[in-house]
Parts: sequence; C-alpha cells; structure tokens
Amino acid sequence: MAHSAGVQPLQVITTTRRSPDPAYFIGRGKLAEVQQAVLEQQAEVVLFNNTLSPAQERNLERELKCRVLDRTGLILDIFAQRARSHDGKLQVELAQLRHLSTRLIRGWTHLERQKGGIGLRGPGETQLETDRRLVAERIKQLKRRLGRVQAQREQGRRKRKRAELAMVSVVGYTNAGKSTLFNTLTQAQVYTADQLFATLDPTLRRIDVAIGQPIVLADTVGFIRDLPHSLVAAFHSTLQETRDAQLLLHVVDASSLARDDNIEQVNAVLREIEAEGLPQLEVYNKIDQLDGVEPHLERDAQGRPRRVWVSASNARGMELVRQAVAELLAESIIHQVLVLPATQGKLHAKLHALGVVEQEHIDPEGQWVASVRLPATLWQMLNKHFQIEQFCPTYASSRLAALSQSA
Repeated sequence: MAHSAGVQPLQVITTTRRSPDPAYFIGRGKLAEVQQAVLEQQAEVVLFNNTLSPAQERNLERELKCRVLDRTGLILDIFAQRARSHDGKLQVELAQLRHLSTRLIRGWTHLERQKGGIGLRGPGETQLETDRRLVAERIKQLKRRLGRVQAQREQGRRKRKRAELAMVSVVGYTNAGKSTLFNTLTQAQVYTADQLFATLDPTLRRIDVAIGQPIVLADTVGFIRDLPHSLVAAFHSTLQETRDAQLLLHVVDASSLARDDNIEQVNAVLREIEAEGLPQLEVYNKIDQLDGVEPHLERDAQGRPRRVWVSASNARGMELVRQAVAELLAESIIHQVLVLPATQGKLHAKLHALGVVEQEHIDPEGQWVASVRLPATLWQMLNKHFQIEQFCPTYASSRLAALSQSA
C-alpha cells in the first residue's frame, strides 16, 4: 500500500503485544526504537498497519516529531489519488471527512483554549467548533449529492431489470486482475495497472454468452484486508452493483502466496454488504506466473462449474469463463412448451422479438405450439403482462398440483 500511495518505505518495524497501549498503541520501548529509526532514516511519515485512535495518533506525532498515518488514512490517501469519476470523488471525500472529523483537534493545538472571564477567551476552541460545523455541513451536502447519484444508479438498475439483463459482478482482492479480466471479456478500455485500487468506479458492459440473452458485466472496486467500515459505508452505492448481481466472478491471484487468506477477506466483505449468499465462480488468474498450469475448468461434486484457471493478460481461458458463466446462469433457465391460440398475436410477436423460441409449429386446431427457453426472471415478467402460464399445460398442471398439496 505504501508503494501504491507513492511512498518509499525506508524501514519496517514489527512488534507483538497482547493488547494495544492506550496512549501510543505500541509500548514505550518500541516507541523509542521507532524514534531512533525516524532520526536515522530522516523519515517524513510513519505508517501503522493498524487503526489508531485520534488520541494515539496525536500522541505518536508529538513523540515522533513527524506525520503519523494509520491504515485507514493510508487507504483513503490511495483512494483520493485513484478516484476519477464524479461519483468516486464524492464517495472518497465523504469517507475522508468522516475520518477527519474525529481528528480536527490536532491542527489547532498551537492555539489557545477558551478561558473563563470577559476578554480572556482565546480563538482555539472557537476555531475548532467552526471547523467541526463546516465539516458536518459538508458531510450533509455530500450525503445529499450521493443520494441523487444513488437514485440515478437505482434507476439504471430498474431499467436493466425491465430489460431482463442478467448482472454478473467481478469481485476480488485488490490487484488480482479484475479489470484486466473485464477488459479481455468485454473489449473495454478500463484503466489497469500493477497496483492496489487501480480502479475505484464501477464500469458496466454487455457481453453475450450462450443463455439466450445478453448479460451485463460489472467491474467493481477491489477489496482488501481490514477494509474500514467507513469506506464500506461511503461506497455503498458502488457495492450495490455487487448485491444485485445474479452471479459473482471472484477473481483470485493464483500466483499469490496469500491467496487463501485473500479469498477469506473478500468473503468477509461480501458478508458485510450482505452478498455472501450469491452464487460464485472462482476465477484463478495469472496462471502465466505458475509453472505447468494450463487453462482448465474445475467442477464440484454435482458437476457445476466451481473454479476456472486463466490468464487474463494473455487472454487464455476466456472461453472457459464464458462457458462456466453460461452454465451457472442457465440454471435459472425455464424450458416450456406453449400452446397459444390465434388471438395471442402480441405474445407470439413478443416471444420472437426476445429470441427465446427454439421450435414451433401449428397444430391441427390452428394453435401455435412453441418450445421456449428463457430466464426465470423473464418468465415472471411475461407472466405478469400476459399470464403466460395459462398457455403452458405442463407448468399450469404442476402449479395446480403444488397448490392442492399445500391446501
């Protein structure tokens, strides 16, 4: 993360404690070691790979005589550098202000505190209260603007649902190759780089797979261990694309020694945003960095696609990804035979327009008999507008049987 933020690490110091020190997070002996390292290396900032309280951060800066940044602050700094869209910049600013609101006192310790009596009031506390009010007002403004952005996103999601487009969301640990996979599958030009959080803003593109309808593939922000709750809250509208997906492509860096831990960290974030119950297809990427591993598809005990080994940068294994996505989405596909009278010309035309008719013929009674294959969501939409199940003897009889059993 330090390299991604543009910082050159000079020295790494580790320590183990049963519990953090309330004042400095680290013990006084380790604090003296850090002080010596700062002097020797002439360091300008000290990074903590943990979350510090405002008091701990203030105390450390006073002792170390340099800027102290915790894990949350470092991630926010990286996000601020990466945000490009209006939506992303708003969300990053909101997260930064929420983080800053508890640390305003650090910037004004050189000013006087308020004292009792006429003519003895100093500017310090007044300035702090002014800053707190300004930050609070700015947070309210950002929430309102993000609310409008979220409403626009929700409108887009409703349009996709009306068009019955299946949503597949690409998720994974940061720098696992999500955007590279997305670009290879969709021929998009999303920014990619060998760095953490190269892209923050969701990008949506249509792709065609063999399920009888196009799908929408969404590239999302990368996850990371101990992702701060404030960031999860700020990026709620972005992560909503993941929650609304019918399938998750969980991209894993197959060459990483910590890949199992990274998988668990991604699943932890999915639980936090209530998306852990969605079907997943694990895509093990970067097999070009492994010896003797070729693109292949692994299945579970039921024969369902479970894991695909690919190299997105070399476009190897992409057909296997498409095949696995088609199979998993096809599990919600309905196959039925419809018997339509001549009066149902609109429904007949609609089915042909949707491209869901596999075979058709006219029976001796002049009725149109067709074999259709379509997603369950599309079936529900057609049933709502045309009561399509009444033209499907098999579907209607099975439903009547189920109703009689429940009665």
